[in-house]
Amino acid sequence: MDGLIKGLLDVALDAIGNDDGDRRSGSQNQDERSRSTWAQVVTGEEDKGEEENGGRRQGHHRNQWNREEEKCGQTEEWEIAGSRPSRRPQKAVHEGYDNDEYGGQHDNNQNYWKQKEEKEESNDGWETVGKKPPKRPQKVKTDHWNKYKQPASEQEYSDEIEHGNNTEPSEEELADVSLACNKLWELDINRLIPGKDYQIDCGEGKKVYQKEDMAEGSLFYWLNEDVFRRPTFSRFCSLLDNYNPHEGYKETITSEEKQEEAAFIEEISRTAPIKYLFKYLSTKGIVSGNYQDFKRMMKNLWFDLYGRGGTSSCSSAFEHVFIGEIKNRGEQEVSGFHNWLQFYLEEAKGRVDYQGYIFPRRRGQTPDSETQLLTIQFEWNGVLKSVSSTLVGVSPEFEIALYTLCYYVGGEDNQVQLGPYPVNIKCYRFGNKIGSVFPIAEC
Repeated sequence: MDGLIKGLLDVALDAIGNDDGDRRSGSQNQDERSRSTWAQVVTGEEDKGEEENGGRRQGHHRNQWNREEEKCGQTEEWEIAGSRPSRRPQKAVHEGYDNDEYGGQHDNNQNYWKQKEEKEESNDGWETVGKKPPKRPQKVKTDHWNKYKQPASEQEYSDEIEHGNNTEPSEEELADVSLACNKLWELDINRLIPGKDYQIDCGEGKKVYQKEDMAEGSLFYWLNEDVFRRPTFSRFCSLLDNYNPHEGYKETITSEEKQEEAAFIEEISRTAPIKYLFKYLSTKGIVSGNYQDFKRMMKNLWFDLYGRGGTSSCSSAFEHVFIGEIKNRGEQEVSGFHNWLQFYLEEAKGRVDYQGYIFPRRRGQTPDSETQLLTIQFEWNGVLKSVSSTLVGVSPEFEIALYTLCYYVGGEDNQVQLGPYPVNIKCYRFGNKIGSVFPIAEC
């Protein structure tokens, strides 16, 4: 009897123990399922499954422009955890301009960008930390550029503006190149206003030798499309596709392109900075008092071809300074390329990858969205430009006048003041031509 009772008790205790174990096991499995679900949310595995079922994809663009163009409009891969937020370059949207002269074709489909923005905004209320707001596509009207290829005498130009005595250099300015350069800055009424005409994001800073990409996005966030309707800006931009960027390749300039060059010089010659330059140089006896002779001199100085890198007729002052060249001897590197309009348009096409600003020499001088003199690092067509200085928002006529003035009356180093910026205009001569000229921030 005692044995029977003991046996019944053992069976009852075993049943209770198994029940507790099942409950503990069930609770543990539930906790594991809960943790697994949260891990999927954090890592994106759950969202990935949902988006694959729903047809929504989030991709990342590779930094080099050719890879980016190959991926544009195709199904893109998932962003690796810890990588930089995806870049979406602003697109220069207009007829003809997106044709890649090196063999590529740029996507003009605005609906693609609109759908992409809607997908990024529709994220179930979740916001990606550190992700920048989407950029709006950039429209650049170029249908009137063909008119610039006509003979200069047949083109329409801006009306002459009477500037009175403002373009007459003073005795003090004639004796001091810094005062003359600052006068050019004051005369640049076409200079853009930060925050009103454009917006930049400088990102993070770095030292020249650092190779890490310190910018999460593009340098230019937006640019007012009305800028490209300004005559000197428009004519300047029409010249940018006339050259092969690889140093050592012989340039072939057509008769139509020569007419574009002459028309550009004629257009800027109607502005205050160029009129001041003419009066300055003629007063010093460097050029004659004939304005037509002066315009021919300007065209020859900036557009005449000369040899560089062992090849004749492969470069010009305009190409090197404003467009840039890629050296192919030894390790590839970018030389020249000091113009902000060229930077903006190449960045919009995905050819430029902005990598951050270079730390200024003085502490407390960190650049921001209002700064108009930047020292930066970037890649162009996948080739590094480790340090480059550029004046942001200034007009083409101002830069042409500034650099021409320093070439004729300055030396290799020209310490000048441009508005609030102390600058060294570095000027290298190449025989009787401009080899290179660019600004260096002095702070």
